[in-house]
Amino acid sequence: MTLSEYQAEALKTAIYPKEIGIIYSALGMTGESGEVADKVKKTICDNGGVFDEATRLEIAKEVGDVLWYIAAMSDDLGLSLEEIARMNLDKLRSRAARHRLHGTGDNR
Repeated sequence: MTLSEYQAEALKTAIYPKEIGIIYSALGMTGESGEVADKVKKTICDNGGVFDEATRLEIAKEVGDVLWYIAAMSDDLGLSLEEIARMNLDKLRSRAARHRLHGTGDNR
């Protein structure tokens, strides 16, 4: 499956007011990312940091929810998921070429 195919299928299930799309997608992405972090935290606390197959599957489901919101946010921004991925790789290649992968800041 390509990113475009995923985005097209995911958007078929996007039921929210488009006039608040960016806000809705941002909040959803944040919430689902928190669920990923919470499952990781609970694995550390409750399972001695052992990420067994069942735990990995549960985390993967939450990562899928994050991906859904990323696909929706991309659409809300008027971009395809492939365009977002390409932009990100271009940014990372530029940083690598300038030896700026380490450090902080958006525009390094």
